[in-house]
Amino acid sequence: MPENSTVLVVDDDPEIREIIHILLQREGFAVQEAADADTALARLTPAVDLAILDIMLPEKSGFELCSEIRKVTTIPILFLTAKNQDADKAEGFSCGGDDYLVKPFSSIELISRVKALLRRYLIYQKQAPAAKKEIRLRDLCLDLDTGAVSRSGEIIALTSMEYQVFRLLLLNRRKVFAAKEIYEHIWQEPFLPLSNNTIMVHIKNLRRKLEKDLVHPQYIRTVWGKGYYIE
Repeated sequence: MPENSTVLVVDDDPEIREIIHILLQREGFAVQEAADADTALARLTPAVDLAILDIMLPEKSGFELCSEIRKVTTIPILFLTAKNQDADKAEGFSCGGDDYLVKPFSSIELISRVKALLRRYLIYQKQAPAAKKEIRLRDLCLDLDTGAVSRSGEIIALTSMEYQVFRLLLLNRRKVFAAKEIYEHIWQEPFLPLSNNTIMVHIKNLRRKLEKDLVHPQYIRTVWGKGYYIE
């Protein structure tokens, strides 16, 4: 985990912001706070390494804010909210969120999630050089040094989790990965029933960004009842 990482905490409840601020500061993080989406976007500088978003914000929701953040950066986004329905979690992942923590939360779990997201983001940002510098799949290209994914030279913006799913499948072409294998390999957490939905949403997002025809995907294929693979 990078030293002196900066976390942007967005919640309209000042008490919640203060609690999270104190918890993160104790772990050595620098903390920025915002009570609404517009303030959060104004404070989203290149120094911010991770964002924690409440869903129920004034004027713009956390989902809308997440979509706005995704237009300018791939930093990890953790939703911290009282909304615990599966549909809410699916929407959170769909708009670019990386993880989801339901209130009330334990301080240990919050810090663990933040550190895990930052570790994975560091891997995404600084992939170790490989013998083969890039992998090409028809008009797609994955640069293993920079982590950039492009189509015909045009960069495709992926979140860190989307990138890691794509990289895993691409480096192991024609191998079928069950959702459980993908989740435990990338998230490094035990697979739970909701985890399958997490994988489905990330595969859907990847297809939306990579495929020209979503009805007949050419890159990421599904083997019903078994998993996903890249041919």
